[in-house]
Amino acid sequence: MRSDKVAKKDFIVVDVRDDDRVGGHIKHSVNMPSGEFLMNVDKLVKETKEVPLLVFHCALSQVRGPKAARIYEETRKNILEGDDIPHEVVILRDGFTLFQTKFKNEKDLVEEWDKDTWEPEWRFIGNS
Repeated sequence: MRSDKVAKKDFIVVDVRDDDRVGGHIKHSVNMPSGEFLMNVDKLVKETKEVPLLVFHCALSQVRGPKAARIYEETRKNILEGDDIPHEVVILRDGFTLFQTKFKNEKDLVEEWDKDTWEPEWRFIGNS
């Protein structure tokens, strides 16, 4: 995210990809694999209760990202009942797959990007 906002203070990007996180990720994102999300969501809520914006995503943001965002929001409501601050929970449209096609060369946005991981994906989405 490009702005004057500070990662992990003003916003947190939560990446719920599992093994498919290999090949790159959004800089400063927190990886909480979907397979472990339920076990760790309470901790995430407590650690992010002062953060006004949470952005969830997975590879395509069609299943895992939206599901994690919903679970997070429900859990936050239960844990912080009455003590919550105004906040926003959003989904990164089209997930990391599209994000990396647009920003793979932007070192301030993407870390550990690997061409060999994504080259087959480019052909799949028509970016050869």
